[in-house]
Amino acid sequence: MKRILFVTFVLLSVLQLSAGNDRPKFGERPKLVVGIVVDQMRWDYLSRYYDKFGEDGFHRLIDKGYSFDNCLINYLPTVTAIGHTSAYTGTTPAFHGICGNAFYIDGVKRSSCEDPNVMPVGTDNEKKGKASPVNLLASTIGDQLRLHTDFKSKVIGVSYKDRASILPAGRSANAAYWIDTKNRQFITSTWYMQELPKWAQDFNAQLKKNKELQKVIDDIGLYPICGHITADMAIAAMKGEQLGKGEVTDMLCVSFSQTDVIGHKWSTRGEHTDEAYLELDKDIAKLLKAFDEQVGEGNYLVFLTGDHAAAHNFKYMEDHKLNGGAWKWEEVYIEEAMRSLTAKFNITKNVIKDCLDYRLVLDKEAIREQGIDEQTLRDAIVEELLKLPHVAFAFDFKKAATAPVPEFLKERALKGYHHDRSGDIIFMLEPGWYGFNSKWSSPVGTTHGEWNPYDAHIPLLFYGWKISHGSSPSEVHITDIAPTVCSLLHIQQPNACIGVALDF
Repeated sequence: MKRILFVTFVLLSVLQLSAGNDRPKFGERPKLVVGIVVDQMRWDYLSRYYDKFGEDGFHRLIDKGYSFDNCLINYLPTVTAIGHTSAYTGTTPAFHGICGNAFYIDGVKRSSCEDPNVMPVGTDNEKKGKASPVNLLASTIGDQLRLHTDFKSKVIGVSYKDRASILPAGRSANAAYWIDTKNRQFITSTWYMQELPKWAQDFNAQLKKNKELQKVIDDIGLYPICGHITADMAIAAMKGEQLGKGEVTDMLCVSFSQTDVIGHKWSTRGEHTDEAYLELDKDIAKLLKAFDEQVGEGNYLVFLTGDHAAAHNFKYMEDHKLNGGAWKWEEVYIEEAMRSLTAKFNITKNVIKDCLDYRLVLDKEAIREQGIDEQTLRDAIVEELLKLPHVAFAFDFKKAATAPVPEFLKERALKGYHHDRSGDIIFMLEPGWYGFNSKWSSPVGTTHGEWNPYDAHIPLLFYGWKISHGSSPSEVHITDIAPTVCSLLHIQQPNACIGVALDF
């Protein structure tokens, strides 16, 4: 028995030493770090499409990389701008300040990357081009990498959406490129440069000749071609800027947005979603092949995750006798709530300015003008919300400590709360229910934003440099991605990081 125990101990020691030999030594880094975010990707899509994926895309990441199978988003709300930012900063809206795809700053509603002080580059479309990371309060992986190398490292973001290229790359990025859908070409802003580099101009010239692209002029995000263009642009950026060819590590941040646009339109099931992910698999394979050719297999580190997931379509759930439904705040419930509030406070001017991602923004000026006690009003609004059908919880951010809400939900809500940007009152719906507006929501589509696993459970794959094959069922969080990458690179974590470095 002692002999068996001794042999077992020796074998385990050898295995540990062997695993330790794969860990990077101080000063040892890959030539290139690549972050890939798939917009609206549920974790279970990995298994749903596994048998249909080719050998060189997702299969390569799963079969040769490391999968954290229980990666959760640990804040509210679960939306695009926040997800991209949290993955790369290792923190939440309470610290990085990106509180939604749109939020209020000093009483003015802005999109997450809206910047009136920059000008578009590569287009005359100011609506699309006046964007930058000016609203981002925390540093990213790329910012820390550039700081560590005295800004010799190059960091570039590429995506269909401005927020999905700008926020991951960070404030000090060399460039971020996104698509101007009106002119169907990649653009940037004067935050980064005064003129598109020649390789980007050449790429745009080729896009103009793309007859397939010209056929989908309304919204290319509804088609897998959007992913193909994003992958091609990322490869063009890598080659044009010679990423991974210098003396220091470079970083490429790629986000695929067509999956989100298609999901909102057609939900989580059906031929359109199937096509989107099978075509995305080809884009992943194309990227990996390009990385092999540019820097060599084993010389680059890749991580792939989602910015959020998505609920199943409410009608699909109803048809199968499962819980869920369309919750119509703008069309039904705000009127019900306001009838009672108006009678109680003699309201003559609307006191609720907006509802963003299940958070109410109060009009403080209108409240003062009407002589209403703000805290009394806030308490009354919470009471009215709780009377509405399918509202599970509601509370005033100022009274979070005493709200009768499960602690883990309060914690997620507060991690997503920035006092100047996140509104005043939050509410959560029953499982399967989500906000729906018949004017802009697709009856066969879906959305996201809640704490539930269908919105918050996302993939997390690591592949390439110093990554051994394996998987873990342990709960980890989107905020753990940045400290993990920084730990592998032996650089400082982003300056507001609250995540922990994961062990492989």
